[in-house]
Order: sequence, then C-alpha cells, then structure tokens
Amino acid sequence: MEAEEIVNRVATSGIVSLDLEELYQPGERVLYDIKDNLWQGMILREKDFREFLKSHDWAQYVGKHIAIVCSEDAIVPTWAYMLLAVQLEPYAKTVIFGDLNALEDQLFKSAIQKLDIVSFTGKRVVVKGCSKVEVPISAYVEISRLLKPVVQSLMFGEPCSTVPLYKRPKSSISSSTN
Repeated sequence: MEAEEIVNRVATSGIVSLDLEELYQPGERVLYDIKDNLWQGMILREKDFREFLKSHDWAQYVGKHIAIVCSEDAIVPTWAYMLLAVQLEPYAKTVIFGDLNALEDQLFKSAIQKLDIVSFTGKRVVVKGCSKVEVPISAYVEISRLLKPVVQSLMFGEPCSTVPLYKRPKSSISSSTN
C-alpha cells in the first residue's frame, strides 16, 4: 500500500499571515514622572525646574523609549512637558506624553503606519493572535481599520484556526475589477 502524500492546505491556501509581534520595537521603556520635580509635591516652579534641566544627565536616556507623566494631582504647566520633550529629543528614541501603555500603543501604531498596506490588496489575511510579546489591543484595532478597505478577507488567529472578521462582498469584488 502506497502512503498518501500529506498536503499542507494552509501553505497552499493563499492566506497571508501577519504577525504583529514582528512590529515590536526593541529598547528600554522608561516612565519619567514629573512629580519628582514638584515643589512640596504640588506645583512646578519654573526657576527650579530650569536649573534641574541644565544639570540633569540626559545621556542616560540614549536609545530609550520615554513616557512622560505626572502621577500627582498638581499644577504642571504645559510648557514643562514641552521642555522635557526638548531635552529628551536628542537622546531618546521615542518621547510621548502618557503612561507606559500609551507608549506601547504609540510604538506599535508607528510601526503599523510604516507597513505597505497596499501589498495586502485583494489578499486573504490572518492577523496572528498568539505572540511572545504582548501586543496592545490598539494595534489589532489599527491594523483592522487599515486592512479592511483593501483585503479580500480578514481573519484573526492562526491560519489553521481562524476567527473570520471581514469578507468583502462578492458584488464589490467584481465591481472593483471592472
């Protein structure tokens, strides 16, 4: 009896797998809390803050991704956050206002914006769901928003076990090819 050839149907299905984990941007994430610059934990004094900015070792932030927050309910003028951004910009890889979750959201969003979405036109795409790196839900939402207008179908999971998200209606497929 001859053994039947095993055919990998997933490999021959034409499904394109998109792994958002591959968009993870390496580098240390740092939360800069401006509360440490507050006078009596309540207000930011401009003179003291400017002295701090002059004397602080900004080189410690080289290549890092920085999220700036104030965890205290304090009076912090907008210009203070702007001054921090100006100081950090030559050193840090990324500077945002917000917590570490907002930072991760921004890092993934910028990586997604660099993708060639047009290359997915007319394709059946599955966005992988399992990863070793935590991918923020915002990244899944953003990639879905960008892919829906161009793909034939959009799925979530693994190519062998997917959750269908979107399938272009047949009428719009034929009208788009005319």
